[in-house]
Amino acid sequence: MKEEITGLIVTGGPIDHGFAREFIKGRTFDKIIAVDRGLNAVLHLELIPDAIVGDFDSADEQVLNEFKSRSLPADWEIHKPEKDETDTELAIHTALRLGCTRLILLGATGGRLDHFLGNLHLLYFALEKGIDAAIVDEKNWITVTKHGRTFEGDKIYGKYISFLPLSEKVTGITLTGFKYPLYKKDITIGTSLCISNELTGPVGRMEFDSGILVCVESHD
Repeated sequence: MKEEITGLIVTGGPIDHGFAREFIKGRTFDKIIAVDRGLNAVLHLELIPDAIVGDFDSADEQVLNEFKSRSLPADWEIHKPEKDETDTELAIHTALRLGCTRLILLGATGGRLDHFLGNLHLLYFALEKGIDAAIVDEKNWITVTKHGRTFEGDKIYGKYISFLPLSEKVTGITLTGFKYPLYKKDITIGTSLCISNELTGPVGRMEFDSGILVCVESHD
């Protein structure tokens, strides 16, 4: 059985430090990767990064110098701003190199929408590489899947569960144990059919035949 190695990627988007502090409390991360301006949050959260990645065009210079002055075992991966990948994509490559099998991304939702959409697509990249990855903020837990999933009411991130197609079409969606059940329903990009569903009992099951789904567990 493959050893599970959980990584935390702290990206450069807006992060509620109060939420982040509560979120990481009681959770263990085997590898911590700070991404560019994400160093600010890493400093506030008193985390020790295993890797620091980015072109540092948006990093706070004072924070950057603070980390440079420390005797950290962290790998520094400094890239030119003129590159094909975003800093977050480079961080996921770093996570792969470090052997991560599971990833949590903080700071990947707020701010620029192009960055958020790019980060959402990176969940699919991680999935294809065999990494179970999630984008998390104070209201949302976002994942991408090619397979069915069971949701337990005492473990979901919020009362609402939404499904959106990432591929052009997702076929044969069946929802059992949900307020709005479905049976073998196809959905395509452009539909809002599967937004804001809820469990009716302790367990719900989502299954589908083909395609790629975005799953969002959320609360108000």
